[in-house]
Amino acid sequence: MKRNNPSLSFHDFPIVILCGGKSSRMGEDKTLLPFGEYDSLIHFQFERLSVSFSNVYVSSKKHTFDFLDKNSSVILYDNEQTVHSPLIALQSILKQLDAPKVCILTVDTPFVRINTLKLLIEKSDDYEITIASTLERTHHLCGVFSQSLLEKIEHMLEQDIHKIGYLIKQSHSQILKFENEEEFLNLNTKDEYSKALQQLKTYQNCL
Repeated sequence: MKRNNPSLSFHDFPIVILCGGKSSRMGEDKTLLPFGEYDSLIHFQFERLSVSFSNVYVSSKKHTFDFLDKNSSVILYDNEQTVHSPLIALQSILKQLDAPKVCILTVDTPFVRINTLKLLIEKSDDYEITIASTLERTHHLCGVFSQSLLEKIEHMLEQDIHKIGYLIKQSHSQILKFENEEEFLNLNTKDEYSKALQQLKTYQNCL
């Protein structure tokens, strides 16, 4: 998957949707929950991001997405691992894409605006990691990560360290502040899923 070069435009910047979490609080795989007019949340995310990005990928332990071409759009990571670690996913992404930087977004944050992602990308030049935060929390998996992190990630995994927060603290990072909490609504529970379905009816700026 080597579509990229160091002088990427915003449109060509690779963006990866992270799937593969346990979905324990949801009680079922939230990636595959219906969302709006789409048969799944991942389908919704992929289609709305593809309008603005020409290189959209899905990171997952297994391929369960009928609408995707496995050979070009899905980045699989170690299915033998018992630990649900975003760090393992990030390692696979940086290895397989071989891009200078990649933009990361979780599947369960469907309202993060394109302009927010664009700003994270534009501000990322001088940093290994650039992530978003709001008043309530820092969004460790919404941001831009550099290829230069790969050696550090592999060393962490050798030490059985899986915390993205630890990687951020050990790297040249910046945190960009955003005011709109609803933009970063995370779908972890049935109540949050129901709220998101209601929010989708009036929240069109995410598309």
